[in-house]
Amino acid sequence: MTDFKPDKINPPTCSIPGEPDYTGVAIVELMPEPPPGDYLEAMKLANGVADERLGDYMLLSWYDRDRDFESPQHSSECHANSAVPGYVDYGLYHGATLKVDIGAGRFVFFYMPVELS
Repeated sequence: MTDFKPDKINPPTCSIPGEPDYTGVAIVELMPEPPPGDYLEAMKLANGVADERLGDYMLLSWYDRDRDFESPQHSSECHANSAVPGYVDYGLYHGATLKVDIGAGRFVFFYMPVELS
C-alpha cells in the first residue's frame, strides 16, 4: 500500500479556451451601407456570399445580436463561462468553412459546403 500524501498530488488542470480556432475557415466581414434592416436582409447578403464562395452550402449556425437570438437555439447556455459563444463552437465543430460577419458581429453566419450527387 502506498502512503497518501496530499501535498504531492497535483490538482487536475483544464485549459480555458480563448479565441476560437478558425483554421480552415474563410472569414468575410461586411459593413454594407445602408446596414441591413433586419436578420432576413442580413441573411440574404450572407447567403449570396456563401453561394458565390461555396456553391451548394448548408447554413450551420448563426447569431442575430439585435434580437440576441442564435441557432441552434440555446447553444450558448452551456458556454456561459466560455470565451467562445455556442453558435461559434457549433459551427466550427460541425464543418464550417465560411464565416460571414455583417456589421462587426451584429449578424454572424457559419456555412459548410455540400456535395450533391
